[in-house]
Amino acid sequence: MAQLFRPGADIAVRWALVALLAFPFVLVVALYVYAGSPYRTGQDRSVDQPVPFSHQHHVGELGLDCRFCHETVETSRFAGMPPTHTCMTCHSQIWTNAAMLAPVRESLVDGRPLKWNRVNNLPDYVYFDHSVHLAKGVGCASCHGPVALMPLVRQQAPLTMGWCLSCHRNPAPNLRPPSAIFDTLWKPTGDAAARGRALMASYHVDTRSLTDCSTCHR
Repeated sequence: MAQLFRPGADIAVRWALVALLAFPFVLVVALYVYAGSPYRTGQDRSVDQPVPFSHQHHVGELGLDCRFCHETVETSRFAGMPPTHTCMTCHSQIWTNAAMLAPVRESLVDGRPLKWNRVNNLPDYVYFDHSVHLAKGVGCASCHGPVALMPLVRQQAPLTMGWCLSCHRNPAPNLRPPSAIFDTLWKPTGDAAARGRALMASYHVDTRSLTDCSTCHR
């Protein structure tokens, strides 16, 4: 009598059943890993800009303050982007014929603002206010990293909900004295725990409502 199945058919069926049962769990784990991966979050990603503006040069070497370009960062939800006349404050005098600055000169002549591409981009359903974070002692580098060392700005943090909540649950490590808010290379010294407690009290930071849904989703 002819044998319908090969000797290894039973093993193959067993493995197929195991794979079928394991597939949903593997899929969930894979999606979870993907959701937090830099490929999905954009962490460490740089974005092409109309002009290759170097924060390393302008901030790290020349010492420009963040507020020179991001004028509304202390008073508004949005940090703001520099209008062309801010760029031309310097570049009407230096590097006046540099090819890379042609878009800036054209913007001034045409009266059209430069279209800068957002590097740190939160979903529309997330409410984030720059002015509140600065007023409560969170420095620029806590989210944006050491931009004074970046030739091209990259997304330093994952910007995931878990990352935001970790700070909202325990903001003390990210708080700075007022003099260091805009210093992206500032390094804390001394007793970190004591400094955190003192700054929490100084800024009147109350964590009881920081993890409420309505704090970030309005």
